[in-house]
Amino acid sequence: MPILNADLHCHSVVSDGTLTPEALAARAAGNGVELWALTDHDEIGGQQRAMAAAHAHGMKYLTGTEISVTFAGETVHIIGLGFDPEDPEMKRGLQETRGGREDRAREIAAGLAQVGIQDAYEGALRYVGNPELISRTHFARFMVDSGVCKDTGDVFRRFLTDGKPGYVPHRWASLKHAVEWITKAGGIAVIAHPARYKFTANEEYALFTEFKAHGGRGVEVVTGSHTPAEYVKYGETAREFGLAASRGSDFHSPDESHTDLGKLPNLAAGLTPVWELVADRIR
Repeated sequence: MPILNADLHCHSVVSDGTLTPEALAARAAGNGVELWALTDHDEIGGQQRAMAAAHAHGMKYLTGTEISVTFAGETVHIIGLGFDPEDPEMKRGLQETRGGREDRAREIAAGLAQVGIQDAYEGALRYVGNPELISRTHFARFMVDSGVCKDTGDVFRRFLTDGKPGYVPHRWASLKHAVEWITKAGGIAVIAHPARYKFTANEEYALFTEFKAHGGRGVEVVTGSHTPAEYVKYGETAREFGLAASRGSDFHSPDESHTDLGKLPNLAAGLTPVWELVADRIR
C-alpha cells in the first residue's frame, strides 16, 4: 500500500480539544491529511459532524474514540477505530465511563481550594464544550489563564499528578470491556501512546498480553508524545505481539499541542498500518 498521510488521533470541543470538529477537519485537510479520525475522550457525539466535514474537504474518514481504562492502577487510553457509532452497547458503556467525571472534578476543585485556588470547578466549566467530559485539562486551562501557572504542563507538574493537591484518581472502564465494546461494534482497538504510561517492563508486557488476549489489534507507534527512539521501540513491540501500527498526532489545540495534525513522520517500512485492517470501514 502506498504511503498514506493518516491522522487517527485528535480531540475536539466535544471532549477536551479547543476546536470544533469542522475546524479540525479544515486544519487536517490543509496539512495534507488523507485519512482522518476524530477520537474524543469517552465520547462519540461528534462523529457525524466530523465525517461530514472530512468529506467536504475531500478526506476519507474512520469513526473514532479514545476510551479511558484502568490497568495496574494506572489510566490507559484505548482508541477505537472503524466502529458503528450507533452501536447501543458501546453508547451505554461510554455513558457509564463519562458518569464519574463530575464527582471527580468537584474533588479536584476541593483539593485546589485547600491550597488557595478558589472556584476552580466553576472556572474549569468555562472551558468545557461538553460538561459530561470535564477533565484535568479544563482545570489546567483555567489555571493558566488565571495566572496561577505559566502553561498546562506546569499545572500538571505542580497540581494535578499523583501526590499533588489537585490529584484525584478515577476508576475507569476495564481493559476487557473497552476492547469488547469496540470490537462488538465492528471496530478495532488500539493502545494509545504507550510510552506515556509509567509501567515497569513487566507491567507493560502484561498490558500488551492482556490487550491481545481480549481481541486488541493495534498500537499507536507514531504519535505526538513519542520520541524517534520510541517510534522504533513500539514498532518492534507491534511486530512482537502481531499488532498493526497506528499513527496520530493527539492534537488538542493550536496553542497547546507540540505536533500538528498530519505532521508526523511516516510509519516505518515493514509495519502493518491499522487502516489496512479496517479498509472496508473507511468512509
